Amino acid sequence: MSWAGPEDIYLSTSLASYLDKKLLVLLRDGRKLMGTLRSFDQFANAVLEGACERVIVGDLYCDIPLGLYVIRGENVVLIGELDLEREELPEHMTRVSTAEIKRAQKAEREASDLKGTMRKRMEFLDLE
Repeated sequence: MSWAGPEDIYLSTSLASYLDKKLLVLLRDGRKLMGTLRSFDQFANAVLEGACERVIVGDLYCDIPLGLYVIRGENVVLIGELDLEREELPEHMTRVSTAEIKRAQKAEREASDLKGTMRKRMEFLDLE
């Protein structure tokens, strides 16, 4: 049985104030999840109800529904309450389908890979 230090107690009490509120959760892998916090434990493991993953590529975005979602506490970078009165995204953002955002993600990934490949090919020039 492990002992919970004082910092764990502070984390638990601060999460208690978010119960039944709509949250944005940023994960270590960069994913952004939104949903209503229904439960948590001393390790910051959390249960989101009505969860969705918000994927943003350039000016495009899509909310991919996930349903009831369990998040392991060690993967959480940031948790914040969403203001339901405010518009969540700037006006220039365009909502697209899941298929369209997946295509945009793939194109962005391929462009990034190509850039990395080109940089490696040019390293021998030592332009600095």
